[in-house]
Amino acid sequence: MVDLNRRRFLSLAAAASGLAVAGGYLGSAAARAQPGDDAKYSSLVPELYTDRPDAPDHTTAVVIGSGFGGAVAALRLGQAGVATTVLERGSRWPLDRHREIFSSEVIPDGRAYWRRTRFTNITGMPAFTDSFGGVLDAVEYDSIDVWRASAVGGGSVVFTGVMIEPDRRMFDAAFGGAVDYDQMHRIYYPRARGILRPSTMPDDVYNTAPFHHSRVWDDQVRAAGYTPELTAGLWDWDIVRDELGGRARRAAVAGESNLGTSTGAKPDLTTSYLRLAEETGSVGIYPGHEVLSIGRDGSRYVIETARVAPNGERISTRTLTCDRLFLAAGSVGTSELLVRARATGTLPNLNEHIGEGWGSNGDAAVVRSFSGAGQGEGQAAPCRSRIFDDSGLPLSLENWFIPGIPFDATVIGSLGLVLDSTRGRFVHNSADNSVGLEFPNAGRDNVDAALRAVNDRIAASNGVGVGFEPLSRDVSSSFTAHPLGGAVLGRATDDVGRVIGYDGLYVLDGALVPGTTATYNPSLTITALAERSMDAIISAGR
Repeated sequence: MVDLNRRRFLSLAAAASGLAVAGGYLGSAAARAQPGDDAKYSSLVPELYTDRPDAPDHTTAVVIGSGFGGAVAALRLGQAGVATTVLERGSRWPLDRHREIFSSEVIPDGRAYWRRTRFTNITGMPAFTDSFGGVLDAVEYDSIDVWRASAVGGGSVVFTGVMIEPDRRMFDAAFGGAVDYDQMHRIYYPRARGILRPSTMPDDVYNTAPFHHSRVWDDQVRAAGYTPELTAGLWDWDIVRDELGGRARRAAVAGESNLGTSTGAKPDLTTSYLRLAEETGSVGIYPGHEVLSIGRDGSRYVIETARVAPNGERISTRTLTCDRLFLAAGSVGTSELLVRARATGTLPNLNEHIGEGWGSNGDAAVVRSFSGAGQGEGQAAPCRSRIFDDSGLPLSLENWFIPGIPFDATVIGSLGLVLDSTRGRFVHNSADNSVGLEFPNAGRDNVDAALRAVNDRIAASNGVGVGFEPLSRDVSSSFTAHPLGGAVLGRATDDVGRVIGYDGLYVLDGALVPGTTATYNPSLTITALAERSMDAIISAGR
């Protein structure tokens, strides 16, 4: 089968390579940082340029970041009647069933990437755009690229929807007894699901043409002796059906997810936690507010902010204050703020665990090729199923899609998540006040080897190839979309996220998690942990 498909593969690879060149190198390179960019995007998404008020000078509580942890903090503070300001550097993006709100992944433009003219995607191919304030950021460290969101709703805008509760064995492997699994399973996972409402893919959706790759994926893992398990995802299947039936623009079914899903088929946090938070009347959400530093002045926390235009440019700086400060800027953002505050003396009492315990959640992109005749179109974004393997390092593979190729390229993609113990740390550079990440290459090597063994086994069982050269390696852990750690629960904080050394300072995001959620996607766990923390903080009044 491999030999019969090789001619087709080579022609598709050439076509895909040509598309990447035309769309990436030529199509948008000419648009880089041109004077008309603001006019272009204000025409496409005028909502980005309206309703951008300044945050108040002082609020009882400030939440930095509007992703899963920050959204929980905002809602529970609002319900407790606490005046709360949510600061978000990115824009607030609308959803529309008929407009292209977010950038295409086929030919990305400035709506895609945060202040970047070059981005290397999971295939290893670079894309070039004009520099605008897009929704996906990447921090390029020496040993790994870390993907992070920049938008109201945080990671809910750019993730691919998978929200699964870990089983007890894997949960305890991640948290080592620091968090009671029974309590999480009984109270906090159900509470998070009750608001987010993830669900599994219905069969009528699964059996449509854009999900052909999902059915091939399931057939291949079964042939290798695995039983695919259904995954719960944050998708509105009625909107997905509208896309399939022509009643809405094709977005989710056309592989739009990593850069946002315009139709709302993937409901982000602005439709759930953040909407409910604003409805309390006590919470204000302020896009275009980048936090530069945090500190303490007597009894108040001091927050240095920059006002940011929709194109990502800094306009002005201001100092805000609050009585209680909740850090939810993601593993990278929260860790940077704390490491810098300790090093510069604005929060000198932070302990030695600040910046430690960082991991990539064992993320890697995994590819098989020459996989079936195809259906003549690209691959839909929602994930249907996963498998688990513990013949070596425990790992999972999830049925993924190949972004940016609008036709069937006989390629089957997976997201791999490996339980690897390698940890890194954030370090301060006094020369330029920057914060870097030290992460051993051994971590990536362990992840690659574990996933390659399973991927090779599946490929051999089906007579298909691995990788998609020259566009993609078989396994690539050069990036992570699930950064975790840096202010680990029970070390840098107490057992619910109160930062050790300071009253009224909290961590409520992925920085709390000790580097891994043990072969599972972290978004549901981060949400449930934040619910647990806010329960304790509000009930104790501290």
